[in-house]
Amino acid sequence: MRIGKVIGRVSMSVVYDTLVGGRFLIVEVQDRFSLAGQKRKSVETVVVYDNIGGSEGDLIAFTESGEATRPFYPEKIVPLDAYNAAILDRVVIKHEM
Repeated sequence: MRIGKVIGRVSMSVVYDTLVGGRFLIVEVQDRFSLAGQKRKSVETVVVYDNIGGSEGDLIAFTESGEATRPFYPEKIVPLDAYNAAILDRVVIKHEM
């Protein structure tokens, strides 16, 4: 599971039947630097399926690959690579030496 910040949404005119009711978010993957309040060093951005209400500016926890389809199994077959598993209230990073 990784943490990301929602920076936008994807619009579509047609959606796979089993994904009706959700939407796709554009998510900027957060690294340990950005989570600690520093400048982000990674540049990865992914598209994440969301059916729990994430919106722009939210920090989310998302899962990828086969794990992204687990919330739908075995009732539905879904073509997903990333799934929003949680909207995070807060992330705390402690640096210990």
